[in-house]
Parts: sequence; C-alpha cells; structure tokens
Amino acid sequence: MPSSPTRSRQRDESARGAARDDSPGDAMSRPRATPPIITFLSDYGLEDEFVGVCHGVIARRCPRAHVIDLTHGIPPHDVRTGALVLAGALPFVPAGVHLAVVDPGVGAAGERARRAVALRTAAEDRLLVGPDNGLLVLAAERFGGVLEGVDISRSPERAPTLSRTFDGRDLFAPVAAALAEGEPLAALGSDLDVRRLRRLRLPVASISDGALLAHVLHSDRFGNLILDATPQQLTAAGAREGSSVAVHHAGHVHAARRAGTFAEVPVGELLLYEDAQRMVALAVNQGSAAKLLGAARDDELLVRPA
Repeated sequence: MPSSPTRSRQRDESARGAARDDSPGDAMSRPRATPPIITFLSDYGLEDEFVGVCHGVIARRCPRAHVIDLTHGIPPHDVRTGALVLAGALPFVPAGVHLAVVDPGVGAAGERARRAVALRTAAEDRLLVGPDNGLLVLAAERFGGVLEGVDISRSPERAPTLSRTFDGRDLFAPVAAALAEGEPLAALGSDLDVRRLRRLRLPVASISDGALLAHVLHSDRFGNLILDATPQQLTAAGAREGSSVAVHHAGHVHAARRAGTFAEVPVGELLLYEDAQRMVALAVNQGSAAKLLGAARDDELLVRPA
C-alpha cells in the first residue's frame, strides 16, 4: 500500500534531523567529558625511564587521565624543596589527583619507615598521593588542610609484586590512577589519623631592632635565593620599593636594592624582590645570588635599610 503524504513527510523530517545530529559541526559543539587530571612531581629526573614507566602505569589503569608533569627536576632526596615547589604550583593547576614522589625513605622498615598515603583536602576536593615524609602537607594547607586520609601501603591497587625501591611505579602511580578513575578514597587504604601526618619544620623570619632576620628556604636553577620572609615584613623593616638595603651574610655585607623586576637594577647587581609565590627572594640581574653570597639552605640573612 502506498505511503500517505503525511507519513512520507514525517520520514523525511526524521532523516533530516538524524543528518543534523550526525553532522561534524554538531558533534564538535556537543559537550565532552573533561578527562581527569593527574599532576606529577618527583626527583626522578628525565635521564632514566622512571617518569615514563609511571606514565605507563597510569595509562593502563586510567587511559583517559590527562597527566601534567609539574617537574621532575627536584634535587635528589630533597623533600623540603619538593614540598615548597608542590605547594607553590598546585594553586595554579586544576583540582584533581596530585601525585608527588620525593622519597629517600622508600622501602625502609622499623624506625626509619614512612607511610604511603592518599589525602583529601578540605577545599576544592583535591587528592594528594605520596610518601608521608612532609612532602604533601604543606600543599594541602593551601587548600584548608587535610580533611581525611588513608594509608595505602597495602592498597588493593598496588602492583602484585612490589619492588622495595620503586614505590612510584608499584604503589603511588596505581593509586593515583585509580582515584582519577573514580575509585573512592576509602576503598584504597586503611584509615589514618591525619593529625599524625609528618610536617616539615621550616625556619621563621622575624623583625628585630629595625632589621629583618630571614633564612634561605631554597634556591632555584637561576641561583635566586627564596627566603622565608614576606614583602610585608620587608616593608616593616624599612626596606621600601626602590630603596637601598644592606644584606648581611656570613660576616660580609652586600649592597642591594629592593626592586620589582630584575631589570630595575644594572646587570650583575643584587636585588630583593617579591617572587611569583609572594615571598621575598634575592637575585642578581643575569647572575646568581647563591654564588655571589655563597649562601646555602637555612643560612641566616640580616636585611637593614642602607
């Protein structure tokens, strides 16, 4: 029996609608699920396969994850620099799973043992995965502190056969990938008391007799010295923008200027400035403050108006 004009018209409209739905333009405009974010920081370097293998483990467990390598240039075994860099970086990346491995105590037992942990922050629902050696807590404090955590040392996600010296591959990367895939935090380990997490002991700057007593937290690859002082403390000590200051270190006095940028002083001259993390730092324009002063971590510096 021939189709009625009404039915033919309905079929034509349905076909045109289907064609519109399948058109490339509509496919591009339809919302796509955002891949889960995993950030990765370590002291592994790039000369060996360590970073690539961890990426591979993540890809096997959560192929859709987008991994952002924050850095793998943390000095070997330098937990404090790793913690400071992680805390400085995370506010500028999307919330997600934050994997960090600087782990000189890997595989240790007895009094030297450290836990492996996964933590949830109070703000932004961020998840941090790594060793409980002070590496993670400073970053968590940028997001209201640790809300809850689990000990993942015996996580069901760990590799069937564990190396005693590569928890990044066998434990931390699999757990990070499982969290990115949506596994509940509680399912990946046993409860822990977050009040007992290990915290770093950092020096504290102070002002006394019109001078700023500060300490070197760490240095970057340019030789800039990052201090434990804030710009507000520097101002309170009488060192205002553009003013000359005297920097006392190890029995020597160095002339410097408080500046906003490196180029505000001549090449080779010393300056105090506010770095990208809103802390006071010492630099030499196109040079190295670390070399000029011969300063190392935890060294004391006394800054006075000149």
